Amino acid sequence: MVTVSLDMYQTLGIAVVVLLFGTWLKKKIPVLEKFCIPAPVVGGLIYAFIMFVLYLFDIVEFTYDDTLKNVCMVFFFTSVGFQANIKVLKKGGVGLIIFLAVLVGMIFAQNGVAILVAKAIGVDPALGLCTGSIPMVGGHGTSGAFGPVLEDFGISGATSLCTAAATFGLVAGSLMGGPLGEYLIRKKNLLKTIKDEDASALEEENKKHHQVSMYAGAVYHLAIAIGLGTVISWLLSKAGMTFPVYIGAMIIAAIMRNIGEHTGKITIHMGEINDIGGICLSVFLGIAMITLKLWQLAELALPMIVLLGAQLALMFVIARFVVFNVMGRDYDAAVLAAGTCGFGMGATPNAMANMQAITDKYAPSVKAYILVPIVGSMFADFLNSLIITLFINIIK
Repeated sequence: MVTVSLDMYQTLGIAVVVLLFGTWLKKKIPVLEKFCIPAPVVGGLIYAFIMFVLYLFDIVEFTYDDTLKNVCMVFFFTSVGFQANIKVLKKGGVGLIIFLAVLVGMIFAQNGVAILVAKAIGVDPALGLCTGSIPMVGGHGTSGAFGPVLEDFGISGATSLCTAAATFGLVAGSLMGGPLGEYLIRKKNLLKTIKDEDASALEEENKKHHQVSMYAGAVYHLAIAIGLGTVISWLLSKAGMTFPVYIGAMIIAAIMRNIGEHTGKITIHMGEINDIGGICLSVFLGIAMITLKLWQLAELALPMIVLLGAQLALMFVIARFVVFNVMGRDYDAAVLAAGTCGFGMGATPNAMANMQAITDKYAPSVKAYILVPIVGSMFADFLNSLIITLFINIIK
């Protein structure tokens, strides 16, 4: 088999082509637009399938430099940080606590179901944990961290199993979130519950005349927040806390937004920042999708398929009946349900992509765009690691 290595610029080029192809397909195939499937997922899955066929027949395998994926991820979450202001955070205080409680319950449920199903089909409960919150809430990063731990407990190839399960979750969460949110909005007639301030913000943004100079200022503000954010991230690491790399940038962005809002000394071009953030999110997801290795899923044994099927059903129940109900049964709750499918089975950027597909079609959801990044980024990995450790000690 021939192996072709692509640098970060070539990887970026392919990701953008795949993204544009997915956008074109959504216009040609109404059902994709109707169910709010993100364009990078549409084009990315087709590309990943083609790569799978080429790999299957020992023709060629591509390797990618995904450096720019991380850059785009940081830019996107920094743009999310600029959306935070004190007034919004005060309004979402109770919602944040409730959503955090849902996250904890979801992590326990994922691991509990993994162990129970594993015992029911006669396999080691530790193998079941390879499909629990390690790959689901944790994604590829946590899979790489806890896979070796499970291997030490005698689960051969646990890291590969966790990684394959994380790949499944990434795809499944991206495909399920949009349709679920769309179903809830239409079925429950939730457009009438859209908050007046969200609708007004959308109308004002549509009327706003964007200028090149404003985009330049938006990029400069993002760059400053990212640069200063590295210092915050460094300080957090010195305190013994582990957070995603973009947390510092989000904090600085929120500070800049509130200083500008209350003093008038800084003009924050929020429309342009949101545009840039949306572009970076699409590129990030495009790169993430083209680097998928679908043959990892093809190698899953029947017990793993059963275990992952149980996780898929569990996530639907949690998003549809728990998140939607406890978060208010309104438009924001439907967007949050779609987002939960993303970070509950893949990663926070997938959650944001699910929500973006819905809000681009209907209206913004300030509540969802604040809660999901805070809970999915700042708390999910930390709480997940603690709960995973608890379950590992229980079964062993």
